[in-house]
Amino acid sequence: MQDRKSAANHIAFFFVICRFKLFPMKLTSLLLLITFCSLGGDRFPNPPDSPNRLFFIQRSTNANVVVYDANVIAGKLNAKDPVHTYWYRFGEKGQKEELTAIQRTLAYGLYTSAVTGIPNTYEGHFLAYRKRKFMVKQDATGDPIALFPINGKMQILKRVFVSVDDSKFMTTVNYIELFGKDPVTGRDVYEKFKP
Repeated sequence: MQDRKSAANHIAFFFVICRFKLFPMKLTSLLLLITFCSLGGDRFPNPPDSPNRLFFIQRSTNANVVVYDANVIAGKLNAKDPVHTYWYRFGEKGQKEELTAIQRTLAYGLYTSAVTGIPNTYEGHFLAYRKRKFMVKQDATGDPIALFPINGKMQILKRVFVSVDDSKFMTTVNYIELFGKDPVTGRDVYEKFKP
């Protein structure tokens, strides 16, 4: 709500500037466009931060978010279950909720296994999309990370957006967007693809 008030204040400010010709009209129009585009994030909220957060998935169908956190016990990834997957149901009351068995096995669940010869490191894939494998481990500072192929290189995955068409009998994925960080440079990385 605060973001909407802030955006409304920005818009009013831009109109005042335009009215008194303090900015050229083209610049004012550009600033208004940027402000309106930034309001789009209200539909897809981010889950609250967590020290064990690996990444999360937002979907075009509603505001609910699937969250993937590292399951850390005594400073190490849990060997039996290194990733905890659950919902934030923002489209309802904003409650945290476990995945159902069907969601875990057919849609949002992961398959993980220990990497031979590399302690505290796990590889795996999404049960619904097996084409790209990822790794879960802890970085040099002990923070958990998920390395995922983005633009052909293993990058730190932070967020996934899935555009879905559910207007037909079978739901289809229009495209997937991957947002991450380069583990060496720290720069943002991005890829959009159709599965």
